[in-house]
Amino acid sequence: MREHDYEPIPGLPERLPAGEKMLWQGKPDWRVLAERAFHVREFALYFGLFLSARGVVAFLDGEGSVMALFSALAVAPLAAAGTGIILLFAWLTARSTIYTITDRRLVLRFGVAIQICVNLPFRQVDSVALKLFKSGHGDLPLTLKGATELTYAHLWPHARPWKLARPVPMMRSIPDANRGGVLLVDAMTHALREEDESASGVKETRTSASVVGVGGGEVRAFG
Repeated sequence: MREHDYEPIPGLPERLPAGEKMLWQGKPDWRVLAERAFHVREFALYFGLFLSARGVVAFLDGEGSVMALFSALAVAPLAAAGTGIILLFAWLTARSTIYTITDRRLVLRFGVAIQICVNLPFRQVDSVALKLFKSGHGDLPLTLKGATELTYAHLWPHARPWKLARPVPMMRSIPDANRGGVLLVDAMTHALREEDESASGVKETRTSASVVGVGGGEVRAFG
């Protein structure tokens, strides 16, 4: 059985209702995810410093340079295994994740061992922020209106860091994040305008949905 065999549409638990259209699907870049969410560079640096310190301590204890080197390298396989586990988990996380934007909602499907699907209708979203990296990848956190039953533990790593009490769902480490952000806000604005017009009969309405991009020290607004 393949990963998506139980899904009528990959990334969605059921077929879209009549009239709803899928606009975009994407997933994290596992290399960027490993760096940004799992901090693999920091772990590798820690392991490197640990190996160096072990060798220096052995040398200062009177062991020769060769023996000090062997003492440091003795734990190198453990360091390599630890880094490898982090990279593997980042790859599995990206592989099992699909972000879907329709003309009515955003759906986050993720989970390595247990699949979780988070459905976010646009009317529940207050704002969208964009954190853009130099590579063009980026994060798109969504601030929600009112109370939510979502928890940080359920969402991680698809949540804005350190927002524990009020978790913020996030599309993370996606390629061409600027385009994705603009597409998401355009879809939100159009959908909310249609809802307002249907409710009030007014042709021109304004919504509170917004997106702010932060990249290279520059703040930009879209939508």
